[in-house]
Amino acid sequence: MHSTPPQKVKLVEVGPRDGLQNEKTLVPAAEKIELINRLSDTGLTAIEASAFVSPKWVPQMADANEVLSGITRKPGLSYPVLTPNLKGFERAVEAGVEEVAIFGAASESFSQKNINCSIRESLERFQPVVQAAQEKNIKVRGYVSCVLGCPYEGKIAPQKVAEVAKALLDMGCYEISLGDTIGTGTPLATQELIRTVSKSVPIENLAGHFHDTYGQALANIFAAWQCGVSVFDTSIAGLGGCPYARGASGNVATEDVVYMFNGMSVETGINIGKLVETAWFIAGKLQRNPNSKISLAMRNE
Repeated sequence: MHSTPPQKVKLVEVGPRDGLQNEKTLVPAAEKIELINRLSDTGLTAIEASAFVSPKWVPQMADANEVLSGITRKPGLSYPVLTPNLKGFERAVEAGVEEVAIFGAASESFSQKNINCSIRESLERFQPVVQAAQEKNIKVRGYVSCVLGCPYEGKIAPQKVAEVAKALLDMGCYEISLGDTIGTGTPLATQELIRTVSKSVPIENLAGHFHDTYGQALANIFAAWQCGVSVFDTSIAGLGGCPYARGASGNVATEDVVYMFNGMSVETGINIGKLVETAWFIAGKLQRNPNSKISLAMRNE
């Protein structure tokens, strides 16, 4: 375990992609563009903007081109997109992206049900995407889902996660985001996971992606931070969930995570007031309240 946890953390905002992708309400491109532009003004440095996936499977992301051409790109900000295959990657390149993400799993059953192939096959499918990205100087981030539990298999062995994360690193991913897709992880399990994976992948190449289904996300982020992890994926207003995981509520809310780190004097560079305003903006478009304790509390102040 790192003796001193990082005093500065980076948050990767995944609301516009991972969040909205799993919302039942279809949000028009103009509103997504406004959401991303508002997020760009909060001090965030990475905003996952969309996904180049089949509109048949993910109708919420059918407007990826329109969104990417409509946003106001700020210097120093990255706007990564998800590209599960070469076809998606080529569309992303045409849209002018500078960073893409690929998505694997640490659970065989989840991999089969989510992307219809084994873990090994999924890694083989990503190889040409990563190669094409390297040729064009485009950064690639890797996601590993179901790192602390799977809806079909239950607990996942940390060593299995380490193997998949190492394969993505060796392939050329600069960062590996470890996802607790169904939110069943708890702090000590999170620390065991980070300790195991960091033997195969340097801690500075790891990020945490925690869902709040069982109310454990903030505790797990704190536990991972204590182990030296300094990058976390968060979602404005706690948008989204996982369509393949029964009862999985949203990602952890960005504003809740910023509030926690502010209270620990850990630097995020993010303006919490602007975040809360943005959370209420997008929640209003979805005709509900934000899934965030902080947005609800600060609204009443």
